[in-house]
Amino acid sequence: MMVPILGTTSIALADSRSVPGSEAEIKLSFAPIVRRTGPAVVNIYAQKVVEQRRGWMFEDPFFRRFFGNEFPPGGQKRNRVENSLGSGVIVRADGIVVTNNHVIKDADDITVVLADRREFDATLLLKDKRTDIAVLRINTNGEELPIVALSDSDDLEVGDLVLALGNPFGVGRTVTSGIVSALARTSVGITDYRFFIQTDAAINPGNSGGALVDMTGKLVGINTAIYSRSGGSLGIGFAVPSNMVRTVVASAVSGKPLVRPWVSFVGKSVTADIANAIGLPRPYGVLVEEVYPDGPADAAGLQQGDVIMRLGKHEIEDGQALRFRLATRTLGDTVELTVFRRGETVKKQLELVPPPDLPPRNVTVLEGRHPLVGARVANLNPAMATELGIDSDARGVIVLSIARNSPSARYGFRPGDVILEIEGQPIGLVRDLKDFVQRPYNGWRLKLRRGDRQLNVRIG
Repeated sequence: MMVPILGTTSIALADSRSVPGSEAEIKLSFAPIVRRTGPAVVNIYAQKVVEQRRGWMFEDPFFRRFFGNEFPPGGQKRNRVENSLGSGVIVRADGIVVTNNHVIKDADDITVVLADRREFDATLLLKDKRTDIAVLRINTNGEELPIVALSDSDDLEVGDLVLALGNPFGVGRTVTSGIVSALARTSVGITDYRFFIQTDAAINPGNSGGALVDMTGKLVGINTAIYSRSGGSLGIGFAVPSNMVRTVVASAVSGKPLVRPWVSFVGKSVTADIANAIGLPRPYGVLVEEVYPDGPADAAGLQQGDVIMRLGKHEIEDGQALRFRLATRTLGDTVELTVFRRGETVKKQLELVPPPDLPPRNVTVLEGRHPLVGARVANLNPAMATELGIDSDARGVIVLSIARNSPSARYGFRPGDVILEIEGQPIGLVRDLKDFVQRPYNGWRLKLRRGDRQLNVRIG
């Protein structure tokens, strides 16, 4: 009888297994990595004081008559302390600690507890909700602390072994192992820069802000979130790549605001339909739809219809990937873009500059007799757009706030709305809007952008 080839191959693979042949192989362990990195993983305790009213009954006249007037009108106020627990990583020996922004959000007091149980009051240097990273400083009085050095997260590959270190549930330092499950995850709406390392190393509540390290003991990411319906680990965890962490830390230590390069063009991810239409072999890259005049993209020679396929050595899968690659670069640098243009590949040099604060913001509260009375508006320029975490090349007049019980509130306008047109007239600047609202009001047809949607609204 002939033996199938598949069967022969299976037997050969099975026979290749062997028992450990030396004492070193028997004792193979992650312990040396944990010993080296563990002392630099800390606990973060954050406290904030919340003012709380003590019940509706203190405002009730009968209740006050029955129990006396010892309570102030409007109810008794008391302070309640809310605590949050997370993890952090020492990345500089002089006391620079990285954690998640959501761990220390709105905290009044932050305490860092080292692995040897010493406690330090921490100062917040910088918090960046767009990456969910916060940078703290503790006063070491000249003592050098153990650190975890930052690795180049671009060197990671799917399948690499990693360890997650942190303090889940407050039970003490814990280490879990796993592999890199995926890179460049962009569909996870945790932060504005949705570009994550995915791992199956167990990450649980309290692990936020902890270290994800490789087999050399270097930091490849900051553990940020898990995918879970129950709150427990399901083997799908996410970490902010170390290259993004490095950028935030550098800004925090310098004492300068965190400013990211200005894209200076409007683009969208290439779909299968777009790829077929322009002759790309597969859907990837970013299609340039509009170039901001006199911006760095214009100076680089980018044109409408170009597809950005690579930034340096990195392939650009979509718009999120391009934003991430630019955000991890330094202002003043020049990067090389590989561009697909009408069937050919060309190289362009893009200078990375900060977004301009032009046109001037011209913050104005609208008055008069029209639906936008009570709205506080401003010119949306690239610098403001970057601060607000929206497309840096968005234009129009943005609503910053709405006065309570004002006509603008009753008509349903919201902070963040960007007014683009009224009655077919483009609204590019606050002065355009002020000129228009001085006309007699006979009902409006508006075009505005709310989040990722463009709305056509009729009023009156």
